[in-house]
Amino acid sequence: MHYNKNSILAAVIAMACCAGVKAQDKIVFPDITYAGTPRNAVIGGFNVSGMDGYEDYMLTSISGLAVGQHITLPGSEITEAVKRYWKHGLFSDVQISADSLVGDKVYLHIALKPRPRVSQINYIGLKKSEREDMEKKLGMIKGGQITPNMIDRAKILAKKYFDDKGFQNADIDIQQREDVTAKNQVILDVIIDKKQKIKVRNIIIEGNEHLKDAKIKGRLFTKGVFSKTHEAGKLSSFLKTKKFTPERWKEDKEKLINKYYELGYRDAVILKDSVWNADDRHVNVYVKVDEGQRYFIRNIHWVGNTVYNSNFLNDVLRMRAGDVYNQKFLNKRINEDDDAVHNLYYNNGYVFSNVQPTEVNIVGDSIDLEMRIVEGPQAHLSHVRINGNDRLYENVVRRELHTKPGDLFSREALMRSARELASMGHFDPEKVSPDVVPNIENGTVDVNWNLVQKSNDQVEFSLGWGQTGVIGRVGLTLNNFSMANLFNKNKEHRGILPIGDGEKLSLGVQTNGSYYQSYNAGYSTNWFGGKRPIQLSLGVYYSKMTDISGNFYNQAWNNSYYSYMMGSSSYGYNYTNYENYYDPDKYLKLFGANLGWGKRLRWPDDYFMLSLQLSFTRYMLKNWKYFMMSTGSSNSLNLSISLNRSSTDNQLFPRRGSEFTASATITPPWSKWDNKDYKSLANNPYSPNFQKEQQEKYRWIEYHKWKFKARTFTALTSSQKCLVLMTRVELGILGSYNKYKKSPFETYYMGGDGMSGYSSSYATETIGLRGYENGSLTTGNGGYAYDRFTLELRYPLMLGNTTIYALSFLEGGNAWTETNKFNPFDMKRSAGVGVRIFLPMVGLMGIDWAYGFDKVSSGKIGGSQFHFILGQEF
Repeated sequence: MHYNKNSILAAVIAMACCAGVKAQDKIVFPDITYAGTPRNAVIGGFNVSGMDGYEDYMLTSISGLAVGQHITLPGSEITEAVKRYWKHGLFSDVQISADSLVGDKVYLHIALKPRPRVSQINYIGLKKSEREDMEKKLGMIKGGQITPNMIDRAKILAKKYFDDKGFQNADIDIQQREDVTAKNQVILDVIIDKKQKIKVRNIIIEGNEHLKDAKIKGRLFTKGVFSKTHEAGKLSSFLKTKKFTPERWKEDKEKLINKYYELGYRDAVILKDSVWNADDRHVNVYVKVDEGQRYFIRNIHWVGNTVYNSNFLNDVLRMRAGDVYNQKFLNKRINEDDDAVHNLYYNNGYVFSNVQPTEVNIVGDSIDLEMRIVEGPQAHLSHVRINGNDRLYENVVRRELHTKPGDLFSREALMRSARELASMGHFDPEKVSPDVVPNIENGTVDVNWNLVQKSNDQVEFSLGWGQTGVIGRVGLTLNNFSMANLFNKNKEHRGILPIGDGEKLSLGVQTNGSYYQSYNAGYSTNWFGGKRPIQLSLGVYYSKMTDISGNFYNQAWNNSYYSYMMGSSSYGYNYTNYENYYDPDKYLKLFGANLGWGKRLRWPDDYFMLSLQLSFTRYMLKNWKYFMMSTGSSNSLNLSISLNRSSTDNQLFPRRGSEFTASATITPPWSKWDNKDYKSLANNPYSPNFQKEQQEKYRWIEYHKWKFKARTFTALTSSQKCLVLMTRVELGILGSYNKYKKSPFETYYMGGDGMSGYSSSYATETIGLRGYENGSLTTGNGGYAYDRFTLELRYPLMLGNTTIYALSFLEGGNAWTETNKFNPFDMKRSAGVGVRIFLPMVGLMGIDWAYGFDKVSSGKIGGSQFHFILGQEF
């Protein structure tokens, strides 16, 4: 018996027809035809060939036949067996033959030929990125078996891929050739000729009387109704895509009809449309519309509303009798907008409510609308579940929620809870989304918070270069610290580290050896006592900075003078030998401590926070020439009061919301109480008592400091990866109670990257202004007033635990040595681009390039500047 794929059954078993043949007679390779009389036989055994590496019992099981089975020769059993082999898809050829007949037993031989496997796939005519896309989409892999269906499917997928890219004339050919180096393996050559991308030559529109061609196609720098189909070679299509794909054309036709609906043409339809080739690289598109009649609203009648009266709902709907019947706006005011009619019910617990606009009467061009409302019962929260939290105690998460069991369901509360969870910093903010499950049976709602935990502790180790050599910093910030667990007061704690309560502990050391050392430690909690949102913070710090000896400057002057006499153009100092000029008798030491308290307010809303901070700083100077005071000790005791409001939706990449801070820092007015003549005190540096007078004058420094900061975030597109506009305004003034006792410290150090570094040791406040060198906008003792204004466009490149975004900016600002010279219109301007990267264990890093357009006090323009950001956003 023989079978191949051109026949259903080509193999049959012969039966002995001659009289007198004995039951045990053996017939080898019997010649059997369909002309013979069918007979019954019993399968005596199988012999399988052609499939090395496979067990015989596995291959025979595919056939569905078994030893001892009764079959008819010829009959349907062999036919079905062959079909099973073909259906399995592993074989390129199937042959079943009879080795022998022994009495009523038949012994079958199953000869199989496996389909070849792919040893190599070559993509010809494609770029690297296109090859990678092809590998993903076509589904052909090395080592896989190849079938005709697989080749056909790959061609279809490849064709669709290039159609979507605008290459509708692309030729796809997949050739198969034998691999001479491997048995039963083939090489596939995917040969693609993309040809030219198809563009639109002409857009032909008929039947549009009220919506003109220019409105549909768009004008220069303005979008039309057709947002994805534009004519090549036309000025109106400048900087717009011209490629054509069927999907883009389908979307734009739908937009055309929706635009008519928006304008009140509820009967508008597309009568016909077509696409044809204008040449090898262009197509013409044609659409004919029937605009129909324009409709207006005559009456709006509300039915089923008991919670809100009809007049109030009309105000919310914002549509009146006589208005154009704008179906798009109607749907927005019913369902989509935050203050829409349905959301009005939804925010007040009517989860099962429904608003259905119905056209009940049409007279001429007028429509009567009946707004049918099914209010349903108010739903309360039944269960609020928190999933995915494995590092914070659950009560720490729950205290941030505005959705609690038993509360009336509110969409506003749901969104506020999502914001608070995203702002905690312990969860991936891009994946904080509530799963709302209405229970129709009992009229309640379950809320599941499926959180994705992330580590936000930070370990910092950085090296930099300053005037006095390498500067190293080591820092540790634990953002999930637990003071209770540190002293083993929490019985639930089972870990090694004292974590779980969401408190913050920070430790830092910065030094470059002899010249500079800084140490700081801080602790803060947003829920002091664990029951109310009350902030408590503690901090201490110590730093010491040492200057270089006068021998350095003498040596530098001698080198410069020698270079001048020798005709050399080198006049600069030798900055490579600072370590040889260390002078321990010139230093500035600071010791400080602060205690802070803050409370979340309920009025005007609960985004406001009132904070108080009491601080003490002791300044110890010796032969330090950079301030109005050079030798002695000075003390500062101040109270800072700040009112801030933060409503941003994301901690790492805000898209919406704002941040405002207004603060005042005041010291006691010592000069009003001590009756000293500060006008004549410490004014003559040549006086033998000058240092003593300085000590007396600045024993207790005094000032009042006022600051205002504001940032707003506006999403310019609606997608998750959207373009965001950030605006910033900052103002600061350092005032005095006595004009003869201005504070030598707490001034503004403006310009550059805004990083603290050495400037914090100088007891000044660092203000960044990109495009200018650090501190270049302040001279002498520093600034006593400043302003800064920023416009910044941000676009996210990656969102999640690792967040990366690019930015471009315009910036302006200035600083003044006298508060009465403050002029917000006298700005130093700059522009530039940059990138920010947030890594969970490192924090924020970034780099900016900026160009400063104006001159600073040195007489030079800011020019081209690179700024590096580490650990903070200034």
